[in-house]
Amino acid sequence: MYEYELHRFRSAELRRTAQRERLAREAVRARRAARRAEHAGNGTPAAESHTDRPRRLRPARTA
Repeated sequence: MYEYELHRFRSAELRRTAQRERLAREAVRARRAARRAEHAGNGTPAAESHTDRPRRLRPARTA
């Protein structure tokens, strides 16, 4: 009976740890999404990073 109780205790602890890690990952994702939404609305170059045109023309490199 003692081993079974230890098993249940460890199992419950693993579940609690996994839940905390899931919550932490979810918080990180939410912060990233908020940051992206904040930058995307400003018309910054980061918001236009996937367009087909270059942001600025660069002079040719000299040898």
